[in-house]
Amino acid sequence: MQTALLDWFAQHARDLPWRRTRDPYRILVAELMLQQTQVARVLPKYEAFLAAFPDLATLAAAPTAEVIRRWAGLGYNRRAVNLQRAVQMVWQEHGGVFPRDVALLRQLPGVGPYTAGAVACFAFEQDVAFMDTNIRRVLLRTHYGDAQLDAPGERALLAVAQRLVPAGQGWAWNQALMELGALICTATTPACQRCPVRPMCRAYAEWQVADAVTLLAMGGLPPTQSARPQQRAAEQRAAYRSETPFVGSRRWYRGRIVDLLRTLPPECSLPLADLGAQLKADFTPDEMAWLDELVQGLVRDGLVVMEDGAVRLP
Repeated sequence: MQTALLDWFAQHARDLPWRRTRDPYRILVAELMLQQTQVARVLPKYEAFLAAFPDLATLAAAPTAEVIRRWAGLGYNRRAVNLQRAVQMVWQEHGGVFPRDVALLRQLPGVGPYTAGAVACFAFEQDVAFMDTNIRRVLLRTHYGDAQLDAPGERALLAVAQRLVPAGQGWAWNQALMELGALICTATTPACQRCPVRPMCRAYAEWQVADAVTLLAMGGLPPTQSARPQQRAAEQRAAYRSETPFVGSRRWYRGRIVDLLRTLPPECSLPLADLGAQLKADFTPDEMAWLDELVQGLVRDGLVVMEDGAVRLP
């Protein structure tokens, strides 16, 4: 599996800017931007953000409001605040030098187990394992199959991941796992026929057997390609359409508030009632408590400041 995946990655890896650097600051910027955000959206934002804040010292000293403004279009605005807090901690407590130890990296604001491992691996080329959505999906399918009835917990799966890291090739291995999950072993439509580890994948073997049994029972011939991933994709898309829409949700309104405040000149604020009127065309005084609760949550997250009944970016 290691040889097949590394060979595939060497031939098919995308040329992404954060793969051309070992600067831990730039790696951290990329990793926080990429959390729950597609690569295509991140690419232009990554370049623009680094043009505005080219190094750790520049970002650490920048007004938080400007950092939030530069984050526009990426969503999950709390990541911008955590990113600045993290580099400020590196600047103040580590002399501007990123710690190399995963445990120390985890002490930075907004840096969890995945991000700490990614920085240690992608910036310092350490042979460490970590788990994001793509890596988890690939390992579960290859090692535990589709149903994953005997799949281990997160800690045990991480131990499996660590055993798989080839000595001295942690950077390439983890990038390859993530690339496979992003391009081939996707959540809804895995391209099994193009997968370099298909012969070693337990889920693919299960899909093949299940489909063969079904077709034989119907008097057909065993298939040359599993239809199970496509069937699962249709089911998942149907389930997704039945979920509560994002627009109008609490998180949507939080994002709208930050977007409205981004349009204000620096240091300018918006009275709470005016904010409500801009947020909802049919806003009524009865909704002031709801709006105040939303704003207070943003205050706690460091995204806005509220003074004398008016709201602004920090």
